[in-house]
Formats: sequence, structure tokens, C-alpha cells
Amino acid sequence: MAAVGDAMSGRGVLKNCPEDRWAWVEIDLGALRANVRTFKALLEPRTKLMCAVKADAYGHGAVECTKAMYAAGANQFAVATVAEGVELRRAGIAWPILVLCEPPLGAIDTLLAHDLMPSIYTSDFAFALGERAVALGKVGRYHLAIDTGMTRIGVLPDDVVELRHLIDFHRGLECAGTFTHFATADVIGDWDFKQQSSRFSRAIVALEAAGLDHGLVHCDNTPGTVLHPELHNDMCRVGIGLYGLHPSATTVPRVALRPVMSVRARVTRAIYPAVGEGVGYGLTYRVPTPNIQIATVPIGYADGLARVLSNHMDVLVNGVRVRQVGRICMDQFMFAVDTSRRSLGSVKTVAPVECGDVVTILGTDCGQTISADEMARLRDTINYEVTCDFGMRLEKVYV
Repeated sequence: MAAVGDAMSGRGVLKNCPEDRWAWVEIDLGALRANVRTFKALLEPRTKLMCAVKADAYGHGAVECTKAMYAAGANQFAVATVAEGVELRRAGIAWPILVLCEPPLGAIDTLLAHDLMPSIYTSDFAFALGERAVALGKVGRYHLAIDTGMTRIGVLPDDVVELRHLIDFHRGLECAGTFTHFATADVIGDWDFKQQSSRFSRAIVALEAAGLDHGLVHCDNTPGTVLHPELHNDMCRVGIGLYGLHPSATTVPRVALRPVMSVRARVTRAIYPAVGEGVGYGLTYRVPTPNIQIATVPIGYADGLARVLSNHMDVLVNGVRVRQVGRICMDQFMFAVDTSRRSLGSVKTVAPVECGDVVTILGTDCGQTISADEMARLRDTINYEVTCDFGMRLEKVYV
């Protein structure tokens, strides 16, 4: 987490910004807690909430977000890698953590040392985990992953009982849960989703018929939790929705969420180039008329602002949308302001930009909003990728 302080902007004092860089990611922990409570309200009291905090909590900062989520009612957490789980443990987080993969055999000692539950779908890994657990006087708790049709990870449904019979003799193993992941939970009436859910249900029934303990049953992701309450089971595994973003248009009318991430920076330079002067690499934008101000902002594609957005995106300055111009650089971009405009009907006067003015790349300023969905559409991608990218290098400020 960044060191923060009060810094002077061109229009006054800006609080809670990093002391060593004029660009940052702002994380609204109040919005995060509200989203957790919203999802908890969708569940029966007996149903647990597992929060996905992989990829540094989708770019939002895993440690701080995990603590806030638990305070708001979360029960368990999911990560993508062993290292992500270790980071949480070293931060003092003691609640159950599932690693959503079967890691290399070399990670087993680390899993056991930090009480991390791997996903299991092969006998080789299960045997290795059990043997090492016994040698260390521990029990290797795991979740069984079932591939019901996404063709990503998991044991096939028809092989679930056989795998469990093969490994269950081992006193060093304990099945703490059984899960699958839906590929099309956001598509209303989708045949593939129905087939996946049917395959999963049959696998659970088969385990029960064989007298095998399946632990906590979970399959609903964010869209599944919103659209398919009949599949909440023992636990729901929610990701993107916790961060105030919808996985698709189908969930928007069903649940109200608050975006958690904003991306802001301050103008580092503002000048009036001569007509015809070019901006950025390749000079893809040239100043067309007098009174065009070009301002520089210290965020670039190394910070997650994709280069493909060059000359196509807007930013907010003092509550007004202005166009980014020129190619986005690795560490900086530029935008243009036409200071010759005057108030004519609905057209606002655009005041000159000053060095230190706050620029909103993602988020809300004076009632105007640039959303992760807007940026994702311009990039031809999804909002998940937008927030993950911004979380890579920019310092995070928690408010």
C-alpha cells in the first residue's frame, strides 16, 4: 500500500495520494464491503461465501481487500497460485484459502506449511500430498475439481468416484470441498449451462451414493450466484461482482453494485503548441487550431492503460470529458483541451488545465463517469482485464 499524504493540486489540496508519484489506483473499501453484503444477502444463512481474490484481487490489492471482505461477512477465499495464498498468510490472514489449481509437486511443502487447500484432480498429486502430510504430521485438506464441460481443469464426472476410491484410503488426505466452474452461467436459458449443472449434480449424487464425503459443494460464480439461486449449494464462489463490476448485461437488472476501483493522476505539464505541431510517437495527432492546450499525465501502457486506446479514449478533468490524443506511451499519455470554446446551449466552457489538476482515467468526477465497461468496449475485452491491468504497477490508495 502506498504511503499517502496531502498534495497540492492546481485547484486545491488533494488528499490521500502517493507521496512519490503523480498517479495512483484508488480503492473504495466502503464500496467493497457493501458489495460483499449485497452478495451475502442473496444467500441463505447456511450458505457460505467464498471470495475470489486471485490476481491481487483483480488488481484491487488482495491483502487489504481480503481483510475488508471478511469484516463484511465473507467466509473463505480463493486464489490462483500458491504464492498468492502465501502472501495472504504472511499478512496474518488465517481464514480458509483455496488454490484454484493443482500446483507442481514441488509446492506441496509450501501448501502444508501455510495451510493452503489445493484443487485436486489427479491421483499422482493426491498421493504426493498425502504422503508428505503424513511425514509432517499434518492432514492435506483439498477441494476436488470436476470438469463438467469447460475443459479447463478437473476430473471428468464419470471418473469422480473412481478417483476418490483410489485416494481415499490415505490417512493424510481430507476432502474439504467439491466444485466445478461454469462457462456460460451468464447466458439465460443456455443449453451448455444446463448440461454442466446436470453433470455436476449427478457427480455429487454419485459421491453420496458411494458413501464418500464431498465436503462443501460449490459451483456458482458471480453470474451463477445472481441468476441461479437453485445452485447455491453449500457455498458460492464470487469474483468480479465483489469489485462492483458485472460479468455481463444479464446480471445488471438483478443486483446493484458499487465500483470499487478508480484510477487517477495529476497533470505534470500543460502547454499551447503551435498549430501543426505533433503529439507523441509517430505524431499521430497534430494541433488543428489555436488555443489547443496539450497536457501530459504520468500513466502509460506499463501501468495498464492499453496502447490500443490511443486517440480513442476520454478522461475527466474537473468533471469534463476531454479526448486523449497521440499514442499512449509506456509511462505517460497526453490529452487535448480546446480553451476557445464558450457556453453555447449545452456546451460547457472548458477552462485551461493547470499543472497538478486531477485527471480521472477510470471512475467518477463531478457526476461524470468513465467505467471499466466503457474502457473494455474500446479495447474489445472484458472489465476483468481492465482492472487487473491497472493493478500491476500503480500504487494503491485505500479510502
